Amino acid sequence: MSSVLVKNSAAFSETTIDGEVVVMSLDTGTFYSLTGSAAATWALIDGTRDYTALLDDLAAHFKTSPSLIGADTDAFIKSLVEAGLIAGG
Repeated sequence: MSSVLVKNSAAFSETTIDGEVVVMSLDTGTFYSLTGSAAATWALIDGTRDYTALLDDLAAHFKTSPSLIGADTDAFIKSLVEAGLIAGG
């Protein structure tokens, strides 16, 4: 993944409640509850980072190695792309 990750803001509505990000797909009505690393990843998808930069920033935030969180982050990003919530990667 090498292109900048961008939220498809026309495809969802979101709100944050007590640290939990709730995202609703406007196409399907599906709700997503994002907490912990998922919420942190969602926040880092701000249109300025490609996947590598996002992974590096996420690893720094959680004080771990990108190689340790890469597979889980990759799966999460792919699920966001498949849901139509983000583009790029």
